[in-house]
Amino acid sequence: MKLLHIKFLTGILFSITLLSSCDKLDTDPVGVPELENYYYAGFFSIPWNNTGTASVLRNQTALVKFPVKFHSSYLRDYDPSVQYSLITIGITNPAVVGQDFEVVDKSGNRIQPTNGIYNLVFPKAENKIDTLYFKVLNNSLAGTRRIEINLVTNTTQQYTVGTFTQAFKRFIEIR
Repeated sequence: MKLLHIKFLTGILFSITLLSSCDKLDTDPVGVPELENYYYAGFFSIPWNNTGTASVLRNQTALVKFPVKFHSSYLRDYDPSVQYSLITIGITNPAVVGQDFEVVDKSGNRIQPTNGIYNLVFPKAENKIDTLYFKVLNNSLAGTRRIEINLVTNTTQQYTVGTFTQAFKRFIEIR
């Protein structure tokens, strides 16, 4: 039994030594000119992957919410936007905008896309969390409907808002 404890303690000591010898990588764009106008956005909810699904009833009256985290190290004199699109390709029985749900603001007012792209603006490039909102429309058609929401890279002359390989995708399932 003592030998087992010694092996266990030796393993812990070895692990601590190994982990403490790692270098911390500086990924903050401060001082790196080519990254000073590059931002990241991702869905800010668990799970931190691309499988998160909001499963709702078709008669739900509360808005469906997806928090989005905008990562920035600076305040700017411009307002970058996180862009997102709705995907139906590969989805059996997809949910339809205007029939099953609407994309709305926090007050429930419908938002119109431009060329199929929606925008969530982050004034002055402030590092913060904002929310995408969806309103379920109580469609009477039978069956479960599903839609995929993808954050997409937005590149302008002033800035780029990229996405993470994890947490750039969420789903709404309307039952």
